[in-house]
Amino acid sequence: MSKQTVLMTSVGAYLPANVVTNEDLSAYVDTSDEWIQRRTGITQRHFVADGETTADLASHAANQALANAAMQPQDIDLIIVATTTPDNTFPSTATKVQHQIGAAGAIAFDVQAVCAGFIYAVDVAEAMLRGGRGRRALVIGAESFSKLLDWQDRTTCVLFGDGAGAVILEITDEASDWGIRSSVLHADGAHRDILYVDGGPSSTNDVGHVRMEGKEVFRHAVEKLAAVMDEALAAADMQPQDIDWLVPHQANIRIIDAMQKKMQLPSEKVIRTVAAHANTSAASIPLALATAVGDGRVQNGDLLAMEAIGGGLVWGAALVKFGRPS
Repeated sequence: MSKQTVLMTSVGAYLPANVVTNEDLSAYVDTSDEWIQRRTGITQRHFVADGETTADLASHAANQALANAAMQPQDIDLIIVATTTPDNTFPSTATKVQHQIGAAGAIAFDVQAVCAGFIYAVDVAEAMLRGGRGRRALVIGAESFSKLLDWQDRTTCVLFGDGAGAVILEITDEASDWGIRSSVLHADGAHRDILYVDGGPSSTNDVGHVRMEGKEVFRHAVEKLAAVMDEALAAADMQPQDIDWLVPHQANIRIIDAMQKKMQLPSEKVIRTVAAHANTSAASIPLALATAVGDGRVQNGDLLAMEAIGGGLVWGAALVKFGRPS
């Protein structure tokens, strides 16, 4: 057993005040509440207000995670923001968050792995803490995904929302079975054209819009998420029945339900927030975790299974025993 343990000790979240229901969307998109709910399970989503940025969302979530941990910004050595919707092409959104929360001196950078960004960022942060680059890290998933939507494409514009979630990782010098038990990442650029944005600085000189082949994405999602979760469980020498909570990427209720069935988990062990949040990309897992911690479902010492897949294709899974030993 390693002489060090990387714990996930606190969580915070932030959702913009602007709530947009399916009925609201149907006023200017050729869709309906019944159509959206039947295909996705979504009933509403949050959108940023004019002038509200991804860094603003991330900073709110980070401050809540710090408050919940009774920490000060100066206690943080590393800030990683997972986002597909940065405030600027450069500098990184993380540097803006560092300044906004007052964490002067913290290493700060962004990770771009779309919906799998939070899993990727947790893995990178763990490696950096184990490599001696600090004792405490803020890992934030934050998105203003509404900025990438094509309102003429009802197959994609109804799927996404905005928000941010943050966790604090801490390294300890005591070996234990708490904290991050395993983490597995994958990528396959051969499938990049089934989920992508049709713009960018070096290709079109604009931001672009989300494009997706829904059936192909669903097929790959179920297959790859099931396989990577098996890998994460094997790496930790665990079985699905050891899991207290599945905290999946909240992309689509059908994908979440398919994962529950493949893992043979009871429904009450799955955190579902897609109905209220829609797909918030890199923010969806920490937002779901914050919801479940806030309402008392997730308790100190619970084993969490987290998984996500996003454009690239990129995907991953992690097992974490949440909190800290008493």
